[in-house]
Order: sequence, then C-alpha cells, then structure tokens
Amino acid sequence: MARAFLVVMDSVGIGGAPDADTFFNGRVPDTGANTLGHIAQACAEGRAEDGRSGPLNVPYMASLGLGPAIELASGLHIASLDATVSGTWGAATEISRGKDTPSGHWELAGLPVPWEWHYFPDVSKSFPPALVAQLAAFAGTDEILGNCHAPGTAIIEEFGAQHIKTGFPICYTSADSVLQIAAHEESFGLQRLLDLCENMAPIAHEMKVGRVIARPFIGDAQSGFTRTTNRRDFAIKPPAPVLSNWVQDSGARVYAVGKIGDIFSMTGFDEVRKGSDETLMGHLGDLVESAEDGSLTFANFVEFDSLYGHRRDVSGYARALEWFDAEIGKLLGQLRDGDLLVLTADHGNDPTWVGTDHTRERAPVLVAGQGAGRLGQIGFRDVAGLVARHLGVAVPD
Repeated sequence: MARAFLVVMDSVGIGGAPDADTFFNGRVPDTGANTLGHIAQACAEGRAEDGRSGPLNVPYMASLGLGPAIELASGLHIASLDATVSGTWGAATEISRGKDTPSGHWELAGLPVPWEWHYFPDVSKSFPPALVAQLAAFAGTDEILGNCHAPGTAIIEEFGAQHIKTGFPICYTSADSVLQIAAHEESFGLQRLLDLCENMAPIAHEMKVGRVIARPFIGDAQSGFTRTTNRRDFAIKPPAPVLSNWVQDSGARVYAVGKIGDIFSMTGFDEVRKGSDETLMGHLGDLVESAEDGSLTFANFVEFDSLYGHRRDVSGYARALEWFDAEIGKLLGQLRDGDLLVLTADHGNDPTWVGTDHTRERAPVLVAGQGAGRLGQIGFRDVAGLVARHLGVAVPD
C-alpha cells in the first residue's frame, strides 16, 4: 500500500519566479535571484571553498532531475548537475503574496493564502507603540530591546549582554510577516519566553501577522551566544483544511518532522518530531523504516535557510546541500514499493544576493517512486494534489 514523504528543503529555490520584480531585499528587486543556481555557479568557479571544494556535488538530487528543474524554472544550465534522470521532476510557481514559511507551506499543502499578510516595513522602530507596550506588559518588563529589522544571529550578538543585564526581551522582525522574540533560556527562562510568545500570538494574528516566533539562546558575552533548537513558531491556523487534514480525515496517520507542526498550528498531525537538521534526518529515516501504510510524513529541513541563507554563507549552504543529498541518497535505497518521496522548497534565500531576506523564486519538485518523467511547470498547490492522489485521498474543491 502507498506511503508518502513530502520533504521541504527550506529556502532551496531555483529562480525564475515571474513576479520576482515585485518582491525586494531593501530596494533591490528579487529579479534574477536563484538560490541553487547561484550556489552551483559559485562552487564551479571556486568561490565556495570553505569546508568543501569543487563543483556542487549532489548526485542523488541530480538523478531525480534537479538540473533540468533549474533550467526549466530559470533557463540556467548547470553542467555539474547533468545526470541520467530516473525521477519525475518539475518547477513549481507560488501565487500567494508572500515569500515566507507559512505562504509557501500552506500552498504546498493545497491552500494559497487567502489574504494579504501584515508587515512591519520600518527598519527601525518597527513595531507600533501599542504593540511594544503589550510586549513589555506580557514580559513583565519596562521596555523591549531591538524593535527593528535584523537577522536573528546578529541581533543576539548586539543585544545579548544587555538582555541578560536588564531582562528586557529582544524583539525584531524582517521582510516577512513575523514578530520574533529572542531571550536567554537561563536568565530569562525558556518557559517564560514561550508564554510570552503564546500570549502575543492572538494579538499578532488579529493583525494578520503570520507568526510569532520564540528564539531561545544560550551563552554569554565572553564565549558568544548560540540559538538553541527549542525554537517555537506560533502561526495563524490555516482557515481551511490542508493536505495533512485530508490524509488524517481519510483515517491514515500523519507525521510532522521539524517545524511543520508549528506552521500548521498542530492541525492534522498525529505525531510531531523536532530537533536539529541532523536529528530530523534521523527521524525521517525512522519513519521511512516504520511509518504505516497509507501514512503521510511531512518534513521541513530549516537550516539551509536559518544558518546559511540569511547569513549569506555560500560555502555553508553548499556544504548543507551536499550533506542533505548524501543522507537522502541513503533513504532512497530504503523506500518500499509503493512509496512516494517528494523534495521541494517553500521559497528562496539566495546567499549570493543583496540583503539578508528571502528571495522570491520557483521551487524544485523532485519525485522518487513514479519512475522517470517530466511534470513541467506546475503550481505549489499541485504538489498537494500529487501527494493526495498517490495516497488515494480526495482533494477538496
């Protein structure tokens, strides 16, 4: 009997979004951004030699059609990805007006976002005074720190010591529809941070802010600060059933690996497994071995985005892709007859691009379990239909 594994490589875009000119990093439009294509070019030209060397080496994704998918999406041919293709491949285009996690994942699960997200466009003093006052009140503090656009690692380096001294939470945003709150797990307290974010979530959601994210960290000013894996996303609940609900309502089990459960407000999942990407790969391997017939495993690997894309670390991103490819290669050999494994992405985050925000791109769709074939240009929501049809689950109108 069929099983399905839908794996989202967070931010691993392939360029070519037709509306990229309407999305920006600062004042620069995303036109021409191409996360995978530009990483592969940098590797081939010797510009990604930190901890690795040579052309981008992802033979398993290449065998599933990664090279043709990039060329279909953006017209860019990458010689190092030439391979005999044994998978089914295509390029997916998003229609939701967002280049963020909820927009991409909801649409991949069959539900384009039915509204305009609320953003905080001001780079400094980003949050309105009423929201700042509410943040401080829920935190039990006189003030907050940050109140600006910032990468998550940079802002804890800037404000970490002051946060420990004052107890004020570090609050920041980005080009995404998000309110992020960072706090020290020990001096501020992990549960206190989670409670703060949970209390803020309904207020932010009423504004149509997509997520309130708890960003716990540890360390000190002398040795440095490090974010932990206890991140928690408090996201708006999807306003209609999505792929996980369709499968669960059919009577089959649904597993969430990574932040997937948070993205969908825990709706439609029987079990949630979290951790670092290395830990998540272990969870995915366990489910390939043990998940029941008819089940769906929906996974997200976030560190491409969080550790390398936002930091514009080309070598690090390439290393992560090569590690991921090798691990997926092991799992491909363990799939059962009747299994479907789909690799895709939710948006781009081109590490060669200006700024530090996501980039508007198409996503690869690489399918193992259906033989060799060409999907062509499809929509994000067509990925949900592909998985549902494989599992014999009805797709609602």
